[in-house]
Amino acid sequence: MKKIFCFISILICIMLTACGNDSGIGTIGGADEPTSIIVTDKGEKAMYETITAEAAKKIMDSGEDIIILDVREQDEYDEGHISGAILIPYTEIENKAEEILSDKDKKILVYCRSGRRSKIAAEALSKLGYTNVKEFGGIIDWPYETEK
Repeated sequence: MKKIFCFISILICIMLTACGNDSGIGTIGGADEPTSIIVTDKGEKAMYETITAEAAKKIMDSGEDIIILDVREQDEYDEGHISGAILIPYTEIENKAEEILSDKDKKILVYCRSGRRSKIAAEALSKLGYTNVKEFGGIIDWPYETEK
C-alpha cells in the first residue's frame, strides 16, 4: 500500500510541475517536415517550420522571392555563406529584424553553423510576427556551394 501511495504522490508532483509552466516548444507534423510550435509565457503561439537542407535548396532554386538569413557572427559569415544570404546575428534578431526584414509574410530561410542558433532565431522571428519562417539547420550540413 505504501508503494502505491508513494507512486501516486510522485506522479501527482510531476503532473503539477508540468502544469506550472506555460512556456514550451512542441512539434506537430507539417506536410513534408515537422513544424515547431512555440508557446510563449503569455500563452501565445508562434510557429516556424523545420525543413531539410535539400528542401531549402529546392526553394532557393525555384526562383521564388525569398530571404536567406544567416544568423551567425560576422567572422563566420565572412569565412563562407550561402549565396544571397543576408546576415543578422541571432543575438540581434529582436532589435534589427523589423528594420531589415520589412515584409513579415515573405518566406525566410534561416540557418547558422549547426542549427542551434537558427532555431533560436526562427523562434524569435515567429514571436515578432513573421509568418513564413523556415529553419533548415546549419551550414556544416549544407552539401551545396558557398561563397566568401
